Amino acid sequence: MSVYDKLKEQGITLPPVATPAAAYVPFVQTGNLVYLSGHIAKKDGKAWVGQAGKNMTTEEAKGAARAVAIDLMGTLHAAVGDLNKVKRIVKLVSLVNSTSDFTDHHLVTNGASDLLGEVFGAKGAHARAAFGVAQLPMGACVEIDMVAEI
Repeated sequence: MSVYDKLKEQGITLPPVATPAAAYVPFVQTGNLVYLSGHIAKKDGKAWVGQAGKNMTTEEAKGAARAVAIDLMGTLHAAVGDLNKVKRIVKLVSLVNSTSDFTDHHLVTNGASDLLGEVFGAKGAHARAAFGVAQLPMGACVEIDMVAEI
C-alpha cells in the first residue's frame, strides 16, 4: 500500500507548505537527506497556543504533535514530489511548550511518532529527542523538525 493510500485511509489531506515566518527556508536537501525546518502546531490555520501542564493536557498536546506531523509530511511531499521515495524518517526533534514540572514530553511527541509509523510503516521508525521549553514562537504548544532520507 502506498503512503498516499495510508494517508487517505486515515482521512488525512496534506497541506501546502507554509510560508516561513522568519529568515529561513522550509526545507533543505543535501545528498539523500532532507532537513525540514521546525513546524509549529496549528489549529484552524493559526498557531495552536497552549502550555502543557498549565492549560493543555498531555492528550491535547499529543493531538497537536500529530497535527505537526501532518504539516511536516506536506512539506516533505513538496520537497521530494512523492512520499513513496522516502527510504526512512531519520529523526525528529520535538519542543513542547510546558510548565517546569511537566514531564510527559515523550508522550506528547508520540502523537507525531505514532502517525509517522502508521503512514510509513517500518520506514517511519526514527530516532528522536523531546524537550520541554518555556515558550515557542507565537505561543505555540509544540514545534517539531524532521530529517528524512530519500
